[in-house]
Amino acid sequence: MVEEMTAAELHERLQNGSDVQVIDVRPAVAFRRGHVPGAVNVPISRFARAVDEREWGREIVVVCPHGESSLQAARLLEAYEGVADDATVANLVGGYAEWEYALEAE
Repeated sequence: MVEEMTAAELHERLQNGSDVQVIDVRPAVAFRRGHVPGAVNVPISRFARAVDEREWGREIVVVCPHGESSLQAARLLEAYEGVADDATVANLVGGYAEWEYALEAE
């Protein structure tokens, strides 16, 4: 089952240097304007095709504007055989609408 993570929890984990793999499913234009520090952009429009192209970590958090499309992507990841059985897949609850911290931009 996909877990839920709050913005505060994700921010704390990132600040503590946890090995969290943050996947942002927004379009590339939105991603370039600002994203969670260290996030990787895999737009939802090509997410299913891109799943095989990545190596997946033990702790994955999927992010989108409001936590809806990221939940769908997280469910897909959870079922994907390329993600370890003991990996944690989480959805950022409320998405960027709840993120009150600094963003990284390109």
